[in-house]
Amino acid sequence: MIAGESLFNDGVGVVIFALLVGMLTSGGAPTVDSALMLLLREAGGGIAFGLVLGYATYWLLKSVDDYQVEVLLTLAAVTGGYALASQLHVSGPLAMVVTGLIVGNHGRAWAMSDTTRRYVDMFWELGDGILNAVLFVLIGMEVLLFDLSTSLLVAGAMAIGVTLLARLVSVGLPIGAFGRHFGLPGGAWRVLTWGGLRGGISVALALSLPAGPQRDSVLALTYCVVVFSILVQGLTIARLVRGTVRAAGVDKID
Repeated sequence: MIAGESLFNDGVGVVIFALLVGMLTSGGAPTVDSALMLLLREAGGGIAFGLVLGYATYWLLKSVDDYQVEVLLTLAAVTGGYALASQLHVSGPLAMVVTGLIVGNHGRAWAMSDTTRRYVDMFWELGDGILNAVLFVLIGMEVLLFDLSTSLLVAGAMAIGVTLLARLVSVGLPIGAFGRHFGLPGGAWRVLTWGGLRGGISVALALSLPAGPQRDSVLALTYCVVVFSILVQGLTIARLVRGTVRAAGVDKID
């Protein structure tokens, strides 16, 4: 539940970010109709394309039993699928999210052997670690150029508060109201609110902005949110999860 929500959160965030940046760089005043149509095309088209690509990849994985070929199939689905999504002008991130969910659920359960699952997991965990390391090195090099004034640090603290509040409103409240309908424990809203960790996607989006003083400010604020997310939220989420599960009546959690 947490992993799926996180993936869709990132995918929708990328779409909205691209939508806002496109409106700002176009120079014209956006209309509600144009914004909704663009969002529908990007998000809806990305999800539909991801469904097609995901089940096509699942069928290919099921037709072979060779971990090397299957690892390459997952790589081809990501690289080729993202490039094709860009050509179709639909959301590549959301397409990859849907494809990943299909391959990671149906594909892992019914189309992969134990050996293939192990190698696929190792390959993508290594790739994820390398790409995140590169992103954080880039943001670290950018931070060396920042003038971290008191006002900027105060703004960073406010950005952290706004991020947590937005997370509470958009995720925590719906889970608190309807979580039990999905079999979630009563305190799940706290876990999903506090567990909204920020990392590579936020850094990559901030680095994609055009050069200028506003970009430096956004990068600095992003860095503050990401550091707080990793060092504070990341180091305390396990304790919160254990407390929530025990409160739901489970005596032990690994």
